[in-house]
Amino acid sequence: MDALSKIFDDIHLHRSEYIYLRSKHPWAFHFQDHNAMVAYVVIQGQCVVHIDQEQVLLEAGDLCLIPSGQNHHCKSIQSDVLVESINITPLFQEQRNKTIELNSAESHEAEELFVLAIRGHVDSIMAKPLVNALPTLLHTPHIMSSTAPEWLQIGLHFLAVEAHQIRPGRDKILDHLVSILFIECVRDYIAALSDSSSWLHALSHPELSNALAAIHEQPQHAWTVESLAEQCCMSRSKFASLFTQMLGESPLAYLQQHRLRLATQHLQMGQLTIQQIAHRIGYSSETAFSQTFKKFYDLTPSQYRQQHQLAKTESP
Repeated sequence: MDALSKIFDDIHLHRSEYIYLRSKHPWAFHFQDHNAMVAYVVIQGQCVVHIDQEQVLLEAGDLCLIPSGQNHHCKSIQSDVLVESINITPLFQEQRNKTIELNSAESHEAEELFVLAIRGHVDSIMAKPLVNALPTLLHTPHIMSSTAPEWLQIGLHFLAVEAHQIRPGRDKILDHLVSILFIECVRDYIAALSDSSSWLHALSHPELSNALAAIHEQPQHAWTVESLAEQCCMSRSKFASLFTQMLGESPLAYLQQHRLRLATQHLQMGQLTIQQIAHRIGYSSETAFSQTFKKFYDLTPSQYRQQHQLAKTESP
């Protein structure tokens, strides 16, 4: 499996949900869910997305992807009209697959809006490297035109068909379709990158991508700089220098970070003992694993698991 495919495998994109947003009047909504990626397809009308002190105008036919699910809000282009903002985050669960009217007030000035909003849940810890490497917002204009990428036209067509049919396996197919849309958006962004010294560029590097794929495919393996260099058919010194130059950290530091992210995932799931987790991610002893884990998280693995379980119990 190639590096980017393994990255998306690790972040566990699942439980895709969608809603339609419609309004003929001035409107506003906001969203925040750090455990999800969210995308908007503007079918009709215009809107402005505000995120991270950035404003992006979306027009009919545009696709907007927010990889981190971080707090953002959207509103109609009538900036002088004050309206109450609706929190659409819970609506993906409460009004799943339905059309939601954003504003029932009377107005003759606002342009009609119709938006498909898609949410895909991810493991936020495993997704952190990808989210940190991507911009806060990916904007793909004119996805419904004849000049749009073929993959996008086909993906949106199948998404529309499956969304309106209730057939066995529908939820799984929707998950795959949403995954394809997200992956292709990321691939297009990587292809357009001008900075060759980045984690994203390393995912498609003809040599380094082999080492990244190996780390993500077999984190439990006793990797050394030499054995990772062999995966890339490079000398040890050339590999270590290029890896550090492109990713900003040494191969073994990257391996350690990935192993610890996997550890937090296993600790949250609560199905394995600390010793089992240690062996599964490549540590020969529970003690060595616990010491390394505490160094990075200021908590022992047991304390981390207890803290997560407590937070889960107290959450509404």
